[in-house]
Amino acid sequence: MTHALYTAQQLQLKSIARLKQIYSEIGCTVEVSDKRCKDAWISAIVNYQASKIQKLTLAAPDQQALAQAELDNYIADQAQVVAPEPLRIVEISFSDYEYYAGNQLVASISHDDNHLTQRWVVMVNSKEVFRANTLMRCNRFICTHYKDGSLPVQEKEATPPTTENRIMAHIFNECQNYGFEILDDGIYNNKGVKLGQVGCTDGNWWVKRRYSVQQQYSNSVLDAVLSLSMVDVSTDSKSIFDKYFLDQPLEQLTGDKLQRLLERAELVTA
Repeated sequence: MTHALYTAQQLQLKSIARLKQIYSEIGCTVEVSDKRCKDAWISAIVNYQASKIQKLTLAAPDQQALAQAELDNYIADQAQVVAPEPLRIVEISFSDYEYYAGNQLVASISHDDNHLTQRWVVMVNSKEVFRANTLMRCNRFICTHYKDGSLPVQEKEATPPTTENRIMAHIFNECQNYGFEILDDGIYNNKGVKLGQVGCTDGNWWVKRRYSVQQQYSNSVLDAVLSLSMVDVSTDSKSIFDKYFLDQPLEQLTGDKLQRLLERAELVTA
């Protein structure tokens, strides 16, 4: 071939005007399905180049092996570009999200309370690369630019913080808001009473109340720690039923009061 061989990733970075020029330069004869669509021009150029390489396999025997190897590598490269690995989203909190390709951090989304309108921010390498007024627009920005290869590459840090460390940092920050202390066996209030545990597994936040062994899933770290703040620790010496029923007969409790009492009892005994 007398012309440069373009990959799909290289073509994605070029404008439609430049793609038309390349189409003409290489003498492409593949029909463009939609001349207004960038992907249609890219598809035509890629398919034409693949067909030219395929023809080389029919050349002289001493060139056939080399041409076949070039074709195999080219097809493998295009398959990787056209169908990149799906992104995995880890919800750190209701306002913090991390996007991974495998185990590699690609980008993150955070919330800027100091901005009046565009409070959702996309970060790559600890730098702002995009800002919008909704979470979904940031999500669309990351997915679109990751797919076409135009998202800035996340550099590997010398001592990158692990996902576990980030999770613990978020738990610590939320606990500080309530004056809670994190010890090896759980979270304690300022009176030294154990409230329970909070964690995150496979992107799902969970909470264990007091001495329960059962995990209950939460929407975010904020909700998980908030649920611990509602644990009733004032009835260690007697049951919550004794505390309230001694003051008021059961038959005098309204349906609403009884429901709230049962809900509080569930928090303590969970």
